Amino acid sequence: MAHENFNDLAAFAAVAQERSFTRAAAKMGVSQSALSQTIRALEERLGLRLLTRTTRSVAPTEAGERLFQTIAPRFSEIEAQLADLSALRDKPAGTVRITTGEHPALSILQPALKRFLPDNPDINIELIVDYGLTDIVAQGYDAGVRMGEQVAKDMIAVRIGPDMRMAVVASPKYFKQHPLPQSPHDLMEHNCINVRLPTYGGIFPWDLEKDGQDVNVRVEGQLVFNNLALRVKSALDGLGIAYLPEDAVLPYINSKRLVRVLEDWCPTFPGYHLYYPSRKHTPALSLLVEKLRYSSG
Repeated sequence: MAHENFNDLAAFAAVAQERSFTRAAAKMGVSQSALSQTIRALEERLGLRLLTRTTRSVAPTEAGERLFQTIAPRFSEIEAQLADLSALRDKPAGTVRITTGEHPALSILQPALKRFLPDNPDINIELIVDYGLTDIVAQGYDAGVRMGEQVAKDMIAVRIGPDMRMAVVASPKYFKQHPLPQSPHDLMEHNCINVRLPTYGGIFPWDLEKDGQDVNVRVEGQLVFNNLALRVKSALDGLGIAYLPEDAVLPYINSKRLVRVLEDWCPTFPGYHLYYPSRKHTPALSLLVEKLRYSSG
């Protein structure tokens, strides 16, 4: 039977169930005459009489009863499934895929997920650490996390972290063998621990600024990494000077395992934002956005 006949079957099921064209028409939101024409057309296509009509009642024929017993449970199942799907529209559930850098994954997302996931057992989170500026639409991500100035203008961005600072650090062991740098240009004489990020197409420059003077220093050294943990470990091991997020090394500075230099050359800058391409996102992402939203208050 052609797909366009399904509406006719639904109309027949309503009349057979209600035993009344009046009540069935009201239930379906159509006129009695339109409903009667629909049933008549169905009977003509099937070549069978499905309903016996009198001035006082409507009842299925033998063929009509068999058809009703066959299709009624199916329509009930379809209605139940549609109701379930409708519930999903408002119920936080499903998988949220996020691309992020290592630092925000460790410093912001992981602590937030520790609180978020136990209260939302139907939500799954997939975090992919990627230092490039990923096209989240093309790669099938629901959202991304990057610095505020790195978020494309056509994206919706929600701030999820405070302003940040970088820190220039090395171990006491390193500075026993090398003089403390007094200016950014002194770093050129030191063994520096570099990072290579695809976003910048090469070695990441150290961006230092003081009193309106912005200095981008391209330092050199024996080590180049593409992640945070190895740079921190190498600095602790005395292998050179590193340029790292302040919060990642502050405990080591306070415990004197690392020495901070050029602190007055490290200003604050906009922190991390979660971004996504449309306001029409899933309830799961919507809930996560609200949990991650940063408030300075």
